[in-house]
Amino acid sequence: MTNSSIRGAEHIVVVGLGYVGLPLAVAFSKHFKTTGFDINARKIAEYKNGIDSTREVGDDELRASSIFFSSDPRVISEGSFIIVAVPTPINADRTPDLKILEAATRTVGQQLSPDSVVCFESTVYPGVTEDICVPILEKESGLTCGRDFRVAYSPERINPGDKVHRLESIVKVVSGMDEDTLNIVADVYAQVVHAGVYRAKSIRVAEAAKVIENSQRDINIAFMNELAIIFDKLDIDTQAVLEAARTKWNFLNFHPGLVGGHCIGVDPYYLTYKAESVGYHSQIILSGRRINDGMGEYIAGKIIKSLARNQTTIHGAKVAIMGITFKENCPDLRNSKVFDIIHELESFGCEIIVSDPVADPQDADKQYGYQPVCLEDIKGVDAVVFAVRHSEYQHISLDDVKTWYSDEHGKKHVLIDIKGIFDRSEAEAGDFLYWRL
Repeated sequence: MTNSSIRGAEHIVVVGLGYVGLPLAVAFSKHFKTTGFDINARKIAEYKNGIDSTREVGDDELRASSIFFSSDPRVISEGSFIIVAVPTPINADRTPDLKILEAATRTVGQQLSPDSVVCFESTVYPGVTEDICVPILEKESGLTCGRDFRVAYSPERINPGDKVHRLESIVKVVSGMDEDTLNIVADVYAQVVHAGVYRAKSIRVAEAAKVIENSQRDINIAFMNELAIIFDKLDIDTQAVLEAARTKWNFLNFHPGLVGGHCIGVDPYYLTYKAESVGYHSQIILSGRRINDGMGEYIAGKIIKSLARNQTTIHGAKVAIMGITFKENCPDLRNSKVFDIIHELESFGCEIIVSDPVADPQDADKQYGYQPVCLEDIKGVDAVVFAVRHSEYQHISLDDVKTWYSDEHGKKHVLIDIKGIFDRSEAEAGDFLYWRL
């Protein structure tokens, strides 16, 4: 089972077992002795019982793995190759929030054994690994980087909910503090990443590559969102325009929509923060962020206008929100922009009910104060908003949707189809007041 012939990988410890860390631990456990550490005792208990709450690995594969799971930080001291894969969110003022990363680094430093390699996977701006994490490791361990231990950086490229582009099939960018460390890190990751590894020139290059990947996507989606706003004002169907434009071979296949989650809506702020620190104020990146951050409010405004057109009293209007996770077929609720829509509707006095087949009800209640209801419990609503394109929604017909509305004679059924799940012509012919992004 284990491959102890790879230098530096006698015992791998993964710190942080979320959407990134758990798939890493499972993959490495097929080749090396592997320990998974997380401070969340409930999560560790679930994993020990073979329950994959992330849905990234699956219960069966989790149960079949040989990982030793623990919430006791002392297990980190056994690791020769330690991977740190914890979240790096942003603060309310949209500056980088490194508190979780710094806390995890302190924990690793307190347990760090000599001759270990510490590899960070968390998204950061260029310089964090060497300028912030290394001093913490040295202070807490009493060891010296380069003499007593090594550091490396390999940015995560996990796409939650994606069953095609997986850890094994995505080229892994790796970097190290020196050539020898780079060789160790490359050899270790090559055991689990079939697509191969790319050796970045330096740790800072690898850090920068990560933040621009998601910044690029953010800017392209912002362009699509701006187009959607323009075409809506021109009374032109955005989806029809994009279908026509995609017939050109080099047209980029992006779509308008809500941009949330732990990556695309967050990573650009890490880059612009670092840019500000060296005296450059971003123009394109921050412009794209403003557009994408404003889409929840824009969509809520369209819902309010649709209710008004349907002669529905806004205060007290009952609105069903279908899907609250940040993306389709993924239970992750972090930075979900659906709640921007909800909060804006609430400010108008609307009554909100939510439904989501994949969101964890406990997490939804804890993070946002909403408990998703079953489809059978959606009754007497004034508007239905399909916010996330979950696979389960593909089986819902317009006739099914009609049964959810209040039965007010002479009124249409307000249907807001953000992701274009339904056929527009069919909906408009079926007595729906239909709008899509």
